[in-house]
Formats: sequence, structure tokens, C-alpha cells
Amino acid sequence: MHSMTGFGRAEHTAQHLIARVELGSVNRKQGEVVTQIPRAYSELEPAIKKHLLSHLTRGRIQASIHIEPTSQSVRSTKIDLAKAKALSLALEEISEHIGQSCQLSATDLLRAEGVIHFEENQLGTQEVWEAILPALQQATANLISMRAAEGKDLKEDLLERLQTLQELVTRIETNSTGLVEYQKQSLLRRLTDAGLELDPSDDRVLKEIAIFTERCDISEEITRLNAHLQRFLDMLGYSEPIGRSLDFLCQEINREFNTIGSKSHSSEITFDVVSGKTELEKVREQVQNIE
Repeated sequence: MHSMTGFGRAEHTAQHLIARVELGSVNRKQGEVVTQIPRAYSELEPAIKKHLLSHLTRGRIQASIHIEPTSQSVRSTKIDLAKAKALSLALEEISEHIGQSCQLSATDLLRAEGVIHFEENQLGTQEVWEAILPALQQATANLISMRAAEGKDLKEDLLERLQTLQELVTRIETNSTGLVEYQKQSLLRRLTDAGLELDPSDDRVLKEIAIFTERCDISEEITRLNAHLQRFLDMLGYSEPIGRSLDFLCQEINREFNTIGSKSHSSEITFDVVSGKTELEKVREQVQNIE
């Protein structure tokens, strides 16, 4: 089980350039990749996105690609002697006007735009991609490793919360034992107290009791809750992405709690239902982080 948040960084040095890749991911229902790459190599964005989405199914992934030339990429230098001479003459003229010597230094020549130009080897898109890919692969592996580590922590937290939910469901099941019969006798007693002398075997009474009994019977909901919790527990051991499935299970569990709460006439069960929904909300918050 993996989290959707993490970070990965790597670099690769080729003959003419150094490629640095930084990846960061945050929660997102779908898989989404946003890239930052020098404009000259923007045509590589589809390949970068394809690579990332083949390894990461969910989350918003920010990919920053930095390209730096190596010393071997410099083919030659060109010196614009006319500009250098013009710069020297300009400094001499300034010296005459201010009455102070202005000396031309090497630093001035390097800083002056266009005086010295370094010609670099023109790198093709394929050569750049071959430099980026190893760094991208390593950064992806590092990102996945961090997401896996965070996923392990999430799993441990969810296991504890599932245990709490299971204890609450067990307690609800225990408190519901005999509840139907109790409600049946309570109904008959209220009818008697109201001065209505009805035969308990009367079809009308039996029909009313059957309807009332069905309305307060929560055995099916408890069975489904136990099944959902077991399914949730089983899925925590899966290797494939399970975030969407767990989110759906949380909705189903919440639906069963709501139904039990609406049927129950027991204060103990109502209290456990509220506690269960509170704990389930914490589970859902964690599930939002799972790939």
C-alpha cells in the first residue's frame, strides 16, 4: 500500500550535459503530471508524463527537469574584437572626462555582453532524452520508495482504527440480542396500557408486530458491516492501488451505520453508532492519502 505524497530526486551525467530530476507528489483523485523543463526540450513532456503515469496511478506529480551543460559541451569560443576595442575606447574617453583612470580588466570583458561567446555543441532531442531518462527512472524509484514507506505508516494506523470499528460492531451486535423480542413485548404492553384488549394471535396484531419487528431488526446491517470490515482488512494486504476501492468501502460502511442508527431504539446502540461514524471519518481522511 502506497501513499500519494512523496519526493524523489536524482541526476545523471552524460557526455555533454547533466540532467537533474526532482519529483514531488500530493493527493489527487486522478493521476496528473505537471512538468517544468527548458523550453527548448518541451517536446519531451509527453514522454516524461507517459513514464511517470506508467508507474504512478494517482496523485498530482510535479516534475522539474534541469539541464546543465558539461565542460565537454563547449566546442569553441568566439571573440568580438570590435566590441572589445569599442569598450576600451569608451573607458579611455570616460577617463579623460572625469580626470581619473579607468582600467579595462578581464572581468569587464567577461561581463560585457557579446564580447566573448562560447559556442556549445547542439544537442539533439534524443541525446537529451537519453540523459534525462536514467535520472527520471531513479527519481521515480526514490519517489515510489517514499510513498511506500508512508503507505506502511498509513496501514498501521488503519489497522488500529479497523480494530476499534470491529469492537464497536461487536458491541452493537451484542446489545441488539433480544432487542426485537423486547420491542415486541413493549408494543403489546403499550397497547394493553392504552386499554386496547387485543388478542396477540389476531392477524392484525401479528401483522403490525411483524412490520415493527422488521423496522428495528439490524441483523442484516451487522452482517454487511462485518463483511465490509473484513473486505477492508483483506485489501490492506493487496499490492495494487486500492485507494478508490477503500473510499467506496468507507461509503458503504457509513451507509450501514446510518441505517442501524435510524432503526435502533437503544441508547447504547445509538452511542456506539455515533462513535463508529466518528472513527470511520478518521479512516476516510487517511484513505484520501492512499494511492
